[in-house]
Amino acid sequence: MLGLNFSKKKEIKRYNKLLSVLTKYGFEDIMASSQLKKIIPNIYIKKHPETQKNLSFSKYERIRLVLEELGPTYIKLGQVFSNREDLLPPDLIKELAKLQDHVATLKNFSVSDVVEKELDIQISEHFQFIDSNPLAAASLAQVHKARLITGEDVVLKIQRPNIKDTIGADILIMKQLAKGLQKYSNQAKALQPLQIVASFEKSIKEELQFLREVENMERFAKNFEGNEAIHVPKVYRRLCTDQLICMQFINGIKVSEIEVLQSLNVDTVAVAKVGVDLYLQQILENGFFHADPHPGNIFVIPETEQICFIDFGMMGSIMPNDKEALIDLLQQFLYKDVKKIIVLIEKIAVKVEVTDYKKLEYDLYELIESVNNTTLEHIKISVILNQFKTVIFENKITLPHYLYMLIRALILIEGVGLRLDPSFNITDNLQPFISKLTRKRYNIKHLFKKNLNRFQDFNALVDTLPEDINSILKKVKEGKLVIVHEHRGLESFKNTTSKAVNRLVFAVIIAALSIGSSILVIAKMPPLINGVPLLGAIGFLLSAVLGFYIIFSIFKNDHF
Repeated sequence: MLGLNFSKKKEIKRYNKLLSVLTKYGFEDIMASSQLKKIIPNIYIKKHPETQKNLSFSKYERIRLVLEELGPTYIKLGQVFSNREDLLPPDLIKELAKLQDHVATLKNFSVSDVVEKELDIQISEHFQFIDSNPLAAASLAQVHKARLITGEDVVLKIQRPNIKDTIGADILIMKQLAKGLQKYSNQAKALQPLQIVASFEKSIKEELQFLREVENMERFAKNFEGNEAIHVPKVYRRLCTDQLICMQFINGIKVSEIEVLQSLNVDTVAVAKVGVDLYLQQILENGFFHADPHPGNIFVIPETEQICFIDFGMMGSIMPNDKEALIDLLQQFLYKDVKKIIVLIEKIAVKVEVTDYKKLEYDLYELIESVNNTTLEHIKISVILNQFKTVIFENKITLPHYLYMLIRALILIEGVGLRLDPSFNITDNLQPFISKLTRKRYNIKHLFKKNLNRFQDFNALVDTLPEDINSILKKVKEGKLVIVHEHRGLESFKNTTSKAVNRLVFAVIIAALSIGSSILVIAKMPPLINGVPLLGAIGFLLSAVLGFYIIFSIFKNDHF
């Protein structure tokens, strides 16, 4: 293998791993879903507990196990698609939601050597100590506690060695598989697998750029500057690279540790309200939100009862126009104006292929009525959002990726609120925000700014209009104005017409052969075989063959 470079060897190694794992779980799947399971001796099953365990798994559980065994790239892929109900079956979504990012710690990993090499420093000049035992280990990085020479406690998030090569090889394999699926499977082609892989590649590459995460933290901190309810970890930029982040150590308690919080006299009900308010501010005001707010990523600092978000690798951004449309959408849900809701959905959507607008209108009306008929304390945002995603999927509407991230994040944040306060209802937090933002949008300052922007756009249009008209007239005079006219569906009509004409020609030939053969038989034209004219028999045979061919082609293409 002298001619292979390192990345090619890595790719071959990952192909071997992929085939090995798929073969393993594919064999188990065949046994579990067929009659083979019934004839396997009980003695064999008792002696092989692993086989017995695998036989009990469903098809979708098996998919999750395959992703877990294949490692970080595939785990991340599963996590990304765990909120895409528009593409995958609900049972598979439930399994993908179980995927965990935690993996075994690295063996023979010298933290100090890696830090010195990455930062090009002497450890003793910047750190009092670095703990060699990790605080946490994930698929992309490990986290180690340390103390700066100035006495500040920090954590070092260090990227795993060669992780970029592994992910690069996996992405290349995914692209090749997606290309094959798109070429040979019409069902897979409809899901646009190449586009999915490209989107995933962009997402995971951004997560591997640790300096981008540092920028996310700084932007997040700036958005909440002066807000005493939240604490954003300080980041030490001089000790950060694209493979290493040095940030403040947070001596806090996870929001999931309810008993610990209560033992320290922390008001969990107040924490739930403040935490969700902070999250809604990220979405509706800042347009820049934490995309993975699960309980492990949200801490409470007991002394101050401040909320602290960690892990800023996955963030969502909302364009200003989309943010306004999103607020309008929430308003129209409250006003129950289905027609305006459809207009706003179309404004936000990436692609709309609605075939029956009456059905879409009815589905949204049913959703709104189901909410109205539920008492406020029993309304669950997770249920509403999941129903909304079902309506969107069934009516062939594709929303932007950030919106699916947002829906998943809101479901997670509601779950966090319910853990802290069982009587928590997110709509209590949502309504004041909508009222506040509505007032803000209609104040004089905002209206003046909005109309000023419109006036500037109109002014720019007026400025360029004479030049545009002159350009069009010049092209007309010179005969260079080209109007492109496209006939959609013309090719299929042409193919259908061509097939019909061919069959008609065959039918005429068959009729002519049959009539000619009949004349030859009646006239008893020699040569004769057993009193039957040979040419007449050949004519009948040919017409029969051609007739059967036409009938076969009609049934084969279901055109009869």
